[in-house]
Amino acid sequence: MASTSILRTVARGPSTAFFRAYRPVAPSRAGLVVPALIAGSSLNFSTTVARRSDPHAEETFEEFTARYEKEFEGVQDVFELQRNLNNAFAYDLVPSPSVIIAALKAARRVNDYPTAVRIFEGIKAKVENKGQYQQYLDELKPLREELGVLLKEDLYPEQAK
Repeated sequence: MASTSILRTVARGPSTAFFRAYRPVAPSRAGLVVPALIAGSSLNFSTTVARRSDPHAEETFEEFTARYEKEFEGVQDVFELQRNLNNAFAYDLVPSPSVIIAALKAARRVNDYPTAVRIFEGIKAKVENKGQYQQYLDELKPLREELGVLLKEDLYPEQAK
């Protein structure tokens, strides 16, 4: 019995007492002016920033490096650090050692050891071969020793096989 009453309610559709009836409003001359006024006013709630530069301009590697070094120098918490790392590694390039140095120092500043270890995992995933990864390790070895950052291979030698 209860299932048939539910079926009847669904089949009937919405009650007209609950919902307001749709009444089309005839367009007026004043109605044509209002959207134009609203479009240029502060009532436009867009969250995107209008870019005045060429949308197809590509950033050079040097500009990329300078931008991310500056980003990592301003990191104040773990969320910012990880967000910047995700953004830096999302590009189709391997960040320069100076960007990695800035990221490692930022990880030390916010006291996030696991992220420091993950930075090297990200480098290992981004490089084309083991030789390039070894070059990064050789260049960053003094800083790794200074900060006490071990590699995943050192922490879990049985998984390095």
